[in-house]
Amino acid sequence: MEALTPFYEVNEALVAMGAEKLNLCMQCGMCAGSCPWRIVNGPFNIRRLIRSAQLGVEGGYESDDILYGCTTCNKCVLKCPRGVTIIDIVRAIRAMIAETGAIPGVLKTAIGSVHSNGNPWSEPREKRMAWAEGLDVPRFDESKEYLLFVCCTSCYDKRSQNIAKSMVNILKKLGVSFGIIGEEESCCSESIRKIGDEELFTNTATKNIELFKKNGVKKVITTSPHCYYTFKNEYPELGAEFEPIHYTKFLYDLLESGELKICKPIQKKITYHDPCYLGRHSEIYDEPRKLIEAVSDGNLVEMERIRKESLCCGGGGGRVWMETKPEYRFSDLRILEACDTGAQILATACPYCITMLEDSRKTKNKEDVIEVKDISELIAEAI
Repeated sequence: MEALTPFYEVNEALVAMGAEKLNLCMQCGMCAGSCPWRIVNGPFNIRRLIRSAQLGVEGGYESDDILYGCTTCNKCVLKCPRGVTIIDIVRAIRAMIAETGAIPGVLKTAIGSVHSNGNPWSEPREKRMAWAEGLDVPRFDESKEYLLFVCCTSCYDKRSQNIAKSMVNILKKLGVSFGIIGEEESCCSESIRKIGDEELFTNTATKNIELFKKNGVKKVITTSPHCYYTFKNEYPELGAEFEPIHYTKFLYDLLESGELKICKPIQKKITYHDPCYLGRHSEIYDEPRKLIEAVSDGNLVEMERIRKESLCCGGGGGRVWMETKPEYRFSDLRILEACDTGAQILATACPYCITMLEDSRKTKNKEDVIEVKDISELIAEAI
């Protein structure tokens, strides 16, 4: 890696970016103790990173797994007794590193693709709606109540495209007034901000906000918890006025009202993986479980680590694009935990989680033991 910016400059950035709580840290170690990297005995240690920032020194950042190890899973933030906004600190450090150009090459590629194509998957903007071919997806206009915002992963990744297709089929079958804007949309850029490119996040988010306003968007259904989180918590500071809702909350409300009816229950045991950005970041725990119970006639079996203690898949903070050594893959452990429940299906509600868990299902040779499904796919099959 290239030489890093001195940490006294990083500290200036921390103050500028609202991480003034840095010096509240008393080095108790609760953050590091709760971090999933400790489970795999990996090189990343958040307490050491914070300490170096406090002292304004360099050192101990010899690899990408250390500088970009944090998956922003939010577990350390919830555990911190002093309320330190740890993810803001990580983001600020990465922002300084991004300015020097010393970020991992694969993340440079993702950032460059958002710059040129509006998505981090190095795919042309013109193919953003290729997944919808033959589905007769309605175009959004002001007569529609909801914009369905399909995340970049579900637009371009072949496996995750089925999430988008499932949502379209569900919404059409339920008679929901919705539409999609399509090629003009850009990445929500939640991960781009966590990687450290603040300027690109702001520019891309502003373009999306202007696009939504121009089209009269008032309500947005998201397929990704990452899109939902950033639309709800970060876009308003840039002038966004629309109301986001994650699809699990939206479908749960329809289930409660009786508009969503399960006609063909799935007769299999299902376990559920809480995505970090749906669970710990957004506190949506019950709605996905209620949907799973409905589609399986109550056949939900829980893993040991659930809800706030759920094990991160390892894909957040930009790591979905990074290669992780086998011994450090949280998703490998998660697949084994799911298999231990005796479940035939591991359900989740996040395209990143689907990507990471599917990879681990293959590497751990569990393809004949358990399926990985998004909740949207289960609902589409059961109604």
